[in-house]
Amino acid sequence: MRRREFLQLAGGASFAWPSLARAQRRATPPLVAFITPFTEEIVIERTLDLRAGLKQVGLVEDVDYTLALRFANGNLSRIPKLTRELLELKPRVFVVAASLSALNTIRKEAPDIPLVVTGLAADPIAMGFAESYARPGGMITGNTMNAVGGEEALTTKRIGFFKELVPNVARLGMIHFADSLTPVTAGNLALSERKALRKVSDHFGFEFLNYEIQTLDDFDDAVSAGLRDDVSAFYISGDPRMDFDIPRVVTSLTKSEKPTCGVYPFWAQRGLLMSYSNDLHDMLRRAGFQVAKIIQGAKPGELPFEQAVKYTLVINMKTARRLGITPPPTLLAATDELIE
Repeated sequence: MRRREFLQLAGGASFAWPSLARAQRRATPPLVAFITPFTEEIVIERTLDLRAGLKQVGLVEDVDYTLALRFANGNLSRIPKLTRELLELKPRVFVVAASLSALNTIRKEAPDIPLVVTGLAADPIAMGFAESYARPGGMITGNTMNAVGGEEALTTKRIGFFKELVPNVARLGMIHFADSLTPVTAGNLALSERKALRKVSDHFGFEFLNYEIQTLDDFDDAVSAGLRDDVSAFYISGDPRMDFDIPRVVTSLTKSEKPTCGVYPFWAQRGLLMSYSNDLHDMLRRAGFQVAKIIQGAKPGELPFEQAVKYTLVINMKTARRLGITPPPTLLAATDELIE
C-alpha cells in the first residue's frame, strides 16, 4: 500500500500530529540532574553505572534524556550552591548521591521535582522524608546504604572481616571530621559510625579511640596522635570530605605502618588494607532503573525505597604484604576484589 493511501485510511492529521510530537520530544529530551559530594573522577565512573541502568531499560542518552552533573570534590559547603545551579536547569528528575544537604535543599526549594536518592547512609523513614520503604510517598524514592539494622549492622560486618584479617587489634583509632564542621542538613555519618564502633568494640575485644580533624591538613597530626596512643589499626570515616584528597590520606596512613580499614572500595583500591560497603555500582544502576520509570511516567512516591542487597569486600594484597599480613583462606573466599 502506498504511503499516501495509508495516511488517508489512517487519518492524515491524526497520524501526523503524534509524529510531530515525538520529534519534538526527541529534540528536547528530559534532563536528569546528578549531584554528589565526591570528586570528578569518581563522579564520571559512577555515572557510567547510572547510564547503564537507564540503558538497560531502553533509554538512550541524548535521545531519551540528557544528563547534567555537579560534584563538590569533598567540599560539603558547596552542595547547596551546586544544587541550585542544577535546579535552574529545570530537571525532569534529580538524582542525589550520598548528600542529605542536596536532598534537603531540593525538598525545601523545589518540592515538586521527582527525587531519586542513592548511596544514602541514613534511614529515610527515621529522617522523615519517606513514609515507608514500600511506598515512600511524595516525590521521593531511591536506595539506602544501610541494611536492616542500620549503621551498627554494617559496621559489625565490616569490623568482623577486619578482625579476621588482623586478629590482634587491641586499640582501634578512628579518624573523622569534627562534629562542629558538619552542617545540620548534611547529617552526621561520623557520629553514627562512632556510636556503632563503640557498640561493637566489646564484642570484638578492642578499645575504641577517635581523633577529630578540622581539615585534611590535620590528618598527619591525627595519625601521630594515634601512634602515641599505641593504636593497633586505623579506621577512616566514610565522610566524603576524606575523598577530597584520598592520595594524601593514604600516604599518611602508609607511613604509620598500621593496618587500615575504610568504607569505600576505591579507598582500598588506592592503598587502604581493607574496605567493606554496599556495592555502589549496583546502587547506581538501580537508581538508573528508577529514573527511567519516572521519565516513563511513574510516580516516585509509589516506587519502593530499596535497601542495599549487594556488598563489596576489597582487600589490598600489596598493602597486606607490606604489613606482613596473610589473609586466611576463608576471608579470601569471601573477598570480592583483591588488589595486587
